[in-house]
Amino acid sequence: MPHRRPGATTEQLRHDIDRGRTGEKVDAIDPAVAPLGTDEEAAGTPIDPKLLAVVRRRERSTRSKPAGAEDWSGVVIWLVVVVGLAIGVAAGLVLAS
Repeated sequence: MPHRRPGATTEQLRHDIDRGRTGEKVDAIDPAVAPLGTDEEAAGTPIDPKLLAVVRRRERSTRSKPAGAEDWSGVVIWLVVVVGLAIGVAAGLVLAS
């Protein structure tokens, strides 16, 4: 049985991203030309597994909305402002006449 070092691997982080667990995208496989960690491996400087574990934990805990998820809060605020202004103008016209 091979010796396992404590921490995470780039493959685990990539799997979390591909599964939509970090909020960057929806759950789908994304075949990469150069997967995470390829540059480090080629340079002979692999990422410290303990650092990867910290990054993986943070990515999963600060999850944003998945890609494609609509954020309507800005639209709702804009509509409230426009409707409020329209009501104000209408009320002003009624009171002025």
